[in-house]
Amino acid sequence: MADALHIVCPHCDAINRVPRQRLRDGAKCGSCHRVLYEGRSVALDNVVRFDKHAKHSDVPLLVDFWASWCGPCKAMAPIFEQAAPQLEPDVRLVRMNSDAAPELLQRFGIQAIPTLMLILHGREIARQSGVMPLPRLLAWTREHADGIKA
Repeated sequence: MADALHIVCPHCDAINRVPRQRLRDGAKCGSCHRVLYEGRSVALDNVVRFDKHAKHSDVPLLVDFWASWCGPCKAMAPIFEQAAPQLEPDVRLVRMNSDAAPELLQRFGIQAIPTLMLILHGREIARQSGVMPLPRLLAWTREHADGIKA
């Protein structure tokens, strides 16, 4: 399979090997048979899931670190969701509740939320704190994601 990418399933967390050209054609997971990209963000609820997606996916992850009690996080949530269908499958959007995994805040030195972080193979590529309007979020993500694809 030339030019294949590893894509972690947002449903069962299985690692799939998918030809790059099939990503936009409704590629499905080999384990659970569900679509790998649905045009919405993926809620990760623990460090184990986060690490699997962050380390094993060959497309960048755009991570929204948020908390339910955070007003700016609530303002950012619908903007983040609107970005998903525009950025996928070039970027996977995931939401990580900081209260469910405070060790990730410590690991990445996150001191404010919401914080958006672009990650590839477990390595931070770019970071931005605070609420961003959709056009700025799209531009920022594309600027930093260009050229880092596997």
